[in-house]
Amino acid sequence: MKQDTQKESRPQSEGDVNLSPRRDEWQAANINAETRALLDEDARYFLHQSLSTPCLNALQACEGIYIEDLQGRRYMDFHGNNVHQVGFSNPAVIDAIKAQLDELSFSPRRYTNRVAVDLAKKLAELAPDDLNKVLFCPGGTEAIGIALKLARLATGRHKTISMWDSFHGASLDAISVGGESLFRQGIGPLLPGTEHVPPPDEYRCMWGRDKCEGCDQICADYIEYVLEKEGDVAAVIAEPVRSTPYVPQPAYWKKVREACDRHGALLIFDEIPHALGRTGEMFTCENFGVVPDILVIGKGLGGGVFPLAAVIARESLDIAPDIALGHYTHEKSPAACAAALATIAYIEENKLAEHAKELGLYAKERMKAMMENHSLIGDVRGLGLLMGMELVQDRTTRERATDEAEAVMYSALSKGLSFKTTMGNILTLTPPLTITRAEMNKALDILEESLTEVQDTLNHKT
Repeated sequence: MKQDTQKESRPQSEGDVNLSPRRDEWQAANINAETRALLDEDARYFLHQSLSTPCLNALQACEGIYIEDLQGRRYMDFHGNNVHQVGFSNPAVIDAIKAQLDELSFSPRRYTNRVAVDLAKKLAELAPDDLNKVLFCPGGTEAIGIALKLARLATGRHKTISMWDSFHGASLDAISVGGESLFRQGIGPLLPGTEHVPPPDEYRCMWGRDKCEGCDQICADYIEYVLEKEGDVAAVIAEPVRSTPYVPQPAYWKKVREACDRHGALLIFDEIPHALGRTGEMFTCENFGVVPDILVIGKGLGGGVFPLAAVIARESLDIAPDIALGHYTHEKSPAACAAALATIAYIEENKLAEHAKELGLYAKERMKAMMENHSLIGDVRGLGLLMGMELVQDRTTRERATDEAEAVMYSALSKGLSFKTTMGNILTLTPPLTITRAEMNKALDILEESLTEVQDTLNHKT
């Protein structure tokens, strides 16, 4: 009974729990005295927060698809905070940064520089339709703030519609439109007018529809219902593909796009974790044939080295010359922009988006095949190299297998594969786009071994 209570109290959030008995057990078996001393020192000086401090382990190197801890053990990183599209320590990115530091290391506000202009021009050329006006800032959270301010100025309204369980950053404005209690609880009053709606999720449809029977469309209809009832919504802000990952039907976003147009609301897509090839297209929205009014990207834009995000808006939204939308100190960082240009060039030259699409389909089929031998697997889904496996106690009831998911995660970690869980029971797999088929097979072999190990333990208990 005590165990069941623990399962139920485990938060369903965008990351795995950093304080748990399984975390303690893994560290006791795998962390030596030197690493423990550094972890204790980290915990001494950093503010503690969920999902991070206290930390799991300590790293000394990263390269390609691998991270390496202080004890010299290497792990294939299928998490990477979604910054590693071109792999860790990509030589092309590192060389571009070094060259830029020798030329121009910083650009104060009021000044521009060639590399920043080149990056803005490149993003305008890549982005669909007339998304060709750009602002840079250090991170995705700040970019979301810029997008929200721009939507207010463009519409003269302040209300937003966003989704429960979404994540758009950790600042006060970002958590207001975000939908995870882990970031909102105990904070006090948030931004007014931030309405929330259920996210599309046919596997766990709140409307009682079974998979592929129109749950997405009901969710889209509900957004229009709120738009109509409120009457003065500035923007709908959403992740085109959630990191759970759930991939809506293409008709869903087309319906939302049309509803926004009818009611005078802007559509903001948060592609911070998934843009730049991960879903098989340079931008996630290209998978659905829908163009937002504002597109926000980040994370991998800095090549896994520099923090950098971008707001890419329609030409018609260049309406605030007398207002500081961003005004960040490192707005046009030459080194960060050099890293971004090298990242984009590497993705294009090596056709990484196409590779992600092809290898993602292969990996998803392998994971679906695992379902035949592993009753823990309730669903396999994804787009490109954004993949997820949902573990359940029972495929009929779809009760979340949270404890089992955590067990699989730590078992895989011990075997050299690192990934995170989300919503308590979903194994999320986001490797670098540079991963080879051989490396993918090795990772999936480890995943299957870990599933078997946990499944056998369960069978033994019963």
